[in-house]
Amino acid sequence: MRGEGFRFVKAEVMGAWLSVLAALLWLLAAAIIAWTFGTLLTAPEQVALFPTVAVFFALWGLRTAGEAWAQRILSAAADARIAQVRAEVVEAETLAATQSGLGGAGALAAMMGEKLEALRPYLMRYRPARLRSTVVPLLILAISAWHSWAVALVLLFAGPLIPMFMALVGWAAKEASARQMGEVGALSDLLVDRLSALGDLRLIGAGPVVIADFADASDSLRQRTMAVLRIAFLSSTVLELFSALGVAMVAIWVGFSLLGELDWGGWGRDLSPVAGVYLLLLAPEFFQPLRDLAAAWHDRAAAEAVLKELEDWRVEPRGKRMGTGKAVSPLPGMPVVRFEAVAHHGVIFPDFQILPGDTVALLGQSGAGKSTILRLLAGLECPDHGRITLDGAPLDDDLADRWRAMIGWMPQAPHFLNRSLRYNLGFGARLNGDAVAQAQLSQVLDRLPRGDLTLLGERGAGLSGGEARRVTLARALNGAPQVLLADEPTADLDAVTAADVIDGLMQFAKPGGTLVIATHDPALARRMSRQIVLQPTTGAA
Repeated sequence: MRGEGFRFVKAEVMGAWLSVLAALLWLLAAAIIAWTFGTLLTAPEQVALFPTVAVFFALWGLRTAGEAWAQRILSAAADARIAQVRAEVVEAETLAATQSGLGGAGALAAMMGEKLEALRPYLMRYRPARLRSTVVPLLILAISAWHSWAVALVLLFAGPLIPMFMALVGWAAKEASARQMGEVGALSDLLVDRLSALGDLRLIGAGPVVIADFADASDSLRQRTMAVLRIAFLSSTVLELFSALGVAMVAIWVGFSLLGELDWGGWGRDLSPVAGVYLLLLAPEFFQPLRDLAAAWHDRAAAEAVLKELEDWRVEPRGKRMGTGKAVSPLPGMPVVRFEAVAHHGVIFPDFQILPGDTVALLGQSGAGKSTILRLLAGLECPDHGRITLDGAPLDDDLADRWRAMIGWMPQAPHFLNRSLRYNLGFGARLNGDAVAQAQLSQVLDRLPRGDLTLLGERGAGLSGGEARRVTLARALNGAPQVLLADEPTADLDAVTAADVIDGLMQFAKPGGTLVIATHDPALARRMSRQIVLQPTTGAA
């Protein structure tokens, strides 16, 4: 990663210096123009027009080629750096055990798309503009001072005022850009949340309320965006004012000096037409890098807001999922699982063990840590204190993938992909007929218009709550696991449907499958061989 970062920096520095060299070529081209027009006024017979024009266009072509090459290098470096950050975020979020400070799915999508793209103009425009504004104006100032201390004095006073006002305006721009980026993430989260519940919202007639929420959120984002634009227009107005005054004062001094009306400001010698034209050509170019820097100043403000959000995300303490998530062979047999002095997120859990073939119900009020125990058992989170062992070996990165290869997972809230029911069951793998039978899913498939090829939405369109639970149970059983972890499998189900789901779970356990269930359902708990009652005990963990 460090080598990649060095390569990016090297490319960005090369592109920035190429843009500087392209800008410096204009000084040579301006010298040719000044010599040509100045000599035409005094000794036109000395001007060889064709060679002069050829040299001028050659320099202009080199400048254009240099700028194009610089932009190509900077664009490639920006693409690579943004791709690197995207890969970093995807990898970290995939391995993370909890939701990040970036927000929900909508805010994360906004970061991966719109927000990271805000880095592109910063990498391609701001850094080269900052380097040009450091090198080119100083060189022009030195050339101007050689010909006229008066012109150099005008540039010296007008030039620094622009960065000073840019810095003052930039403080406000940074805050406004940060607020705007925050609103983008919040609006994306709101959109994803409302879309995921769109069917339910329509059923309860909540459309007007949802529309009002979106109107308020979008109006807030509009106000944030307009605040950034107001600051941008203010800073550009200040810049144009000072640059126009500077160029006008240089033009006045050069014009009156050439007319012989002014005899000061030229180091005791008369200003020649060549030098006068050259100074007139250099004056706008003195302010051009500062114009470019001002135009990219707000790119910097937006990029710094994104970089600050990324930095906060990198340093935020979050649990990491054990293992790599790669497909590996499972452990040779069901181990004895032990919880030993485990504490996590401030909750102290009792010591217990799970033997092969056990059916265990985790009981306790909400917040006691039932779902957390399931996540710890699956290696989706690492305990803050204590350890979980498999036949005496600690559950860690080396064992987690092989242990998870033995586990079937039935979450509390069913989630689906916008694919066929068959794909949602096996994710492309072959369907296990026993899993379909144990989950009592056959009658559901017979009812659907295209059977297991019926397209499901992310909310399981066409499935009732109980049918969705059966699909998640069949999904958990499809890989023929030796251990099944189920989180509230009968919650919010009617008695008949809950009994069907319980029967499916017991069919898995009957031939010796190990079953661990977090539940509030006393009927389900009574069917288990053991019950572990959790108390919401907090401690130093």
